Amino acid sequence: MSADAHRASATCGTKEPPVVVYDGECPFCSTYVRLMRLREAFGAVRLVDARSRDPILDEIRAARLNLDDGMILKLDGALYHGDRALHMLALMSTSSGLFNRLTRAVFSSPGLTRRLYPGLVAGRNATLALLGRRKIGAGRAA
Repeated sequence: MSADAHRASATCGTKEPPVVVYDGECPFCSTYVRLMRLREAFGAVRLVDARSRDPILDEIRAARLNLDDGMILKLDGALYHGDRALHMLALMSTSSGLFNRLTRAVFSSPGLTRRLYPGLVAGRNATLALLGRRKIGAGRAA
């Protein structure tokens, strides 16, 4: 299904709303989901802090996806992780606002997103360390 078709099905209410799972203690992650204007793009969207006890986290762990390696987008039952999640969000974002236009321009290319994403994760990890915050998986049983 194309990104436009995903966007159309998400906004028509024919499927469950998209879910974005992000690190609520990471200033970059929190700012990203706030600035993306996801509700403008999707209508209903569920934002989940990866440090919460939301039931979707059990599904993510069962899929063996590491939230310290990237955010998650659940769309039409599929889980998109890390660079794939960022790429899908960029394709489905609105073009309103400078941030969304820049994000879409950079991350609409899957190859470029794949190359840039490890640097974004490294920046997140360094920032968490500087702020004295633990990674999501630190101290948790797998």
